[in-house]
Amino acid sequence: MIFKPHEIAFLRDADLGRLATIQPDGTPQNSPVGFTFNEQLGTIDIAGYRMSHSQKFRNIAGNQKVAFVVDDITSRDPWRVRCLEIRGTAEQARVPAARGGAGDELDTAIIRVTPHKIISFGIDDQESEPHQLIPDVRTM
Repeated sequence: MIFKPHEIAFLRDADLGRLATIQPDGTPQNSPVGFTFNEQLGTIDIAGYRMSHSQKFRNIAGNQKVAFVVDDITSRDPWRVRCLEIRGTAEQARVPAARGGAGDELDTAIIRVTPHKIISFGIDDQESEPHQLIPDVRTM
């Protein structure tokens, strides 16, 4: 398994992530996105409103390198954050059409992120002093 059990639980509990892609002119684009963890493939699957028409979907056709981040703040005093950064490649993929109401603009296009490097911070340790935490960095 690419992800550790506490990281999978963190991904399942999260509502929002941020996907960074590279635009054709080489500049980065960072977009808030909804996502699911695809346990069968070990990927992050990103779907959304008119995904096949989005800039981020077009970006990965020209450059598959991406970074995806999910984080939150569990305490402000003391300051305590949890973060999971996934660096890897993305592909344009299709999934079966979801049932939706009239005017539903979700299409079958998704962005599927395959991890090559995972950086996990503070997810499995909420007891240590925040500045004593050490990131768990793994290359696949």
